Amino acid sequence: MARNRVIALSGGVGGAKLVLGLSRVMPPEALTIIANSGDDFEHLGLSISPDLDTLLYTLAGLDNPETGWGRRDETWNFMNALAALGRERETWFRLGDKDLATHIERTRRLRAGESLAAITKDFCQRHGIAAHLLPMSDDKLRTRVKTGEGWLDFQDYFVRRRCEPAISAIDFAGAETARPHPDFLAALTDPALRAIVICPSNPLISIEPILALRGVCDALRAAGAPIIAVAPLIGGKAVKGPTAKMLRELDLEVSAAAVARRYGDLLDAYIVDRADAERCAGIAPRIVPAKALMETLADREALARLVLETADQLMTVAV
Repeated sequence: MARNRVIALSGGVGGAKLVLGLSRVMPPEALTIIANSGDDFEHLGLSISPDLDTLLYTLAGLDNPETGWGRRDETWNFMNALAALGRERETWFRLGDKDLATHIERTRRLRAGESLAAITKDFCQRHGIAAHLLPMSDDKLRTRVKTGEGWLDFQDYFVRRRCEPAISAIDFAGAETARPHPDFLAALTDPALRAIVICPSNPLISIEPILALRGVCDALRAAGAPIIAVAPLIGGKAVKGPTAKMLRELDLEVSAAAVARRYGDLLDAYIVDRADAERCAGIAPRIVPAKALMETLADREALARLVLETADQLMTVAV
């Protein structure tokens, strides 16, 4: 049996870049993306799934390249009208008019009893996406951060407070009962599995919520395919987002090597920027230097090809 299936664990913006590259250099129908849903929350009565939507819009070619979130060519009539009604305090989380349709329809269908995974699958089909985009769980798991002001829900910290409060701990509320989606676990046992990719997303708040689900780490270790992570830091700096700040405030080393240490024995290979290769020597069974900064579509595709080539080389050695 040909090994052609790939699983990618991903958060939002950084992960979506590599996911897009993977979808373009392999048969997209053989790609399963497991999206972090620990960032999900309710705002204005709507169920919002930021990482799922970033991946959805990116794969559909609808993403906003300037912001990295939301839809391109967006308008803001709803937000402006809400502010005019005296609700300025509710506009901290920007919902564009086109993006709003996604949240309204998701909320309606969730309340009617559909699962988040089923709704996401339908959205993908309607947007012409052949890859399988799957929330990590249909159960509720919510990321929280501890600050000097107490525990904050993630979006309150990330968007409303713009990551300003220093953090001292991270918690995944509901992790003790939330179950990984059955299709996620089934994909890990597929004999056609070629690679498991940990995308260059924030390890603390995008990847570790997935790993916190019951049984996921054991299932990853038991899977018959190499696990390859791509470093989210380049030269000790995050391309986008609060990864470096959060690591520093948790008294962790701000480096690509420190991220690999958090993944521990899960990794079979670690792809890092060439600037970090020497410092990462010996941190994983195989260190693969590359141009890790994905500035263009060609960069995304090149890094995706390298990930798959590395997986194939590891499989050849194993045989």
